[in-house]
Amino acid sequence: MSHPNRLGKYAITGLLGEGAMGVVYKAFDPDIRRPVALKTIRRQLTDGSDFAATISARFRNEAQAAGRLSHPGIVGVYEYGEDGPVAYMAMEYVEGRSIASYLATKLRFTDDDVAGLITQLLDALDHAHAQGVWHRDIKPANVILSRGGALKIADFGIARIDGNGLTQANTMIGTPAYMAPEQFLGADIDARADIYSAGVLLYVLLSGQPPFSGTPEALMYKVVHEAPTPPSKVPDANRPMFYDAIVAKALAKKAGDRFPSARAFKDAIASAIGQPFDTASWDKTIVQAAPAAPTAGVAAAAAGTDRPTVSGTGSGSSFGSTDAAVSRWDRAVLAEAEQTLAHFVGPLAPVLVRRAARDCDNAESLYARLAEQVTDPAARQAFLGRMRAGTTTGSSRSTGGGARSPSAGLGDALLERAKKRLAQDVGPIAGVVVRRAAEGAIGREAFFLRLCEAVNDPAARSRLLGDLNRLD
Repeated sequence: MSHPNRLGKYAITGLLGEGAMGVVYKAFDPDIRRPVALKTIRRQLTDGSDFAATISARFRNEAQAAGRLSHPGIVGVYEYGEDGPVAYMAMEYVEGRSIASYLATKLRFTDDDVAGLITQLLDALDHAHAQGVWHRDIKPANVILSRGGALKIADFGIARIDGNGLTQANTMIGTPAYMAPEQFLGADIDARADIYSAGVLLYVLLSGQPPFSGTPEALMYKVVHEAPTPPSKVPDANRPMFYDAIVAKALAKKAGDRFPSARAFKDAIASAIGQPFDTASWDKTIVQAAPAAPTAGVAAAAAGTDRPTVSGTGSGSSFGSTDAAVSRWDRAVLAEAEQTLAHFVGPLAPVLVRRAARDCDNAESLYARLAEQVTDPAARQAFLGRMRAGTTTGSSRSTGGGARSPSAGLGDALLERAKKRLAQDVGPIAGVVVRRAAEGAIGREAFFLRLCEAVNDPAARSRLLGDLNRLD
C-alpha cells in the first residue's frame, strides 16, 4: 500500500508497524522538533458500518484515556487529529520492545528484573487508577521495555474511564488469559481487574507461563473456579517462595479479596523482598539469556516485526562519555557492535555490549562474548561473520560488516556527505546514525529529519537541517 508523506503537521519519516486495524508511522513534530509515533486507523474502518463505528470509538477512547494521564510509565498521547479520512494519534516514540517479544524468545528475567518490572507497572497503574482510568487489557504485548529497562504501558483502546461511559463496564472484553473472573462473567468491574491482570503478568515473569491455559471454555472455567499452581512449584522456575502468597492474593477470585490498590500490591512485594524499589530511577533491568541449548527461531523473533512501537534515544548509540566501558574502547567500535547485535537480540544489545566491553580487552574476544547471547547457531555465525567482516573496513564500516546496505533510493554519495556533516555534531558514531536513519526512510526529507533527531541542541539541529537540505 502507498503511505503518506505527511499527516496534519507531522512529516512521516518511517514505518514502525502495520496490522489489520491500521499503520503506525514514525514522524517528526516540526513545532517541538521531536520524533513521535503516529497511530492511524485504516480508511476502510471509517466507512460508517457498525464495526467501523466500534473501532473508531475505541480509537478515540484510547486518545482520551491515555491523554489524561501523565506518568513516565505510560506511553504519552500528545494529540488526536484527522487528515481527510485518516484519524491519527500523535504519541510518545519509545525505542524498545514489548515484554511479549522477550518471552517469545525464551529469555529469562532475573529475580531483580521481575521485581523492577512489576513495581514499575504497579506504579503506572496506581497513577492511572487515581485518574479514574482502568486499562482492562494488561498483558505482555501492551507493556514496552525501553532501552535501559524503563517500562511503559501502551494501548488504552479498551480502557474504562470512570464516570465517562466510553465503554460499558459489564462487557466481556480483554485478553482471556489475563482477564479477571468478573470480566468473564460480565459483572461490574473496577480497578481491581487490573490488579488481577498484573498478577497474571507477575506469574508469567516468574514461571514463563500463564497460570491457566486451554480452550476458551476451559480457560474461563479455570479462571472462575480453580486455584493456580504456585509459581515456586512450576518446574524449572526456581523462584522465591514468598511470591506464592503475593500471586495468590492478586489472583483471588473475588475482587474484594485482592490487593485493594496497585500501591498495596507494590508494597507487599517490597515488604517480602525486604527493601523498596525506586521505580522513578530504575535502570537496572538486564534480561539474562536463556540456557545455552539452541532455540529455533530466536534470531528471527528477536529481529523481526516487533519493532519500536511508540522519546527515542536520538544519538543512535547508547554509549555516552560517562560510560565506564568507553574509557577503554573506541566509541565507534562499540556502537557498531551494538548496531549489529541489535539485528539478533533487539534493544537488549546496548546492555549486552556494555557488559561485554567491561570484561573484554580486544575486538575478537568482544565478538565472541556477544555471540554467546545469540542462541540460534546459524544466527550466531551470521553475527560473527558481520562483525569480523566489518573489521576490514575501519571504524566507519560503511556497510555494517556485510549487512544489507540501506542506501537504496538515497544514493551512496549523499549518505557519505550526510555522514561527514553529521560528524561535526555527533562525532564518530555518525556512520551508524546515517545507516539507521536510511533504513526505511521514506524519501530525502524523511532521511534528513531522522538525522536531526541525533542532535539534542535545537539551534545546532536547525543548522544541521539547513546544511543537509543544501547537499546535492
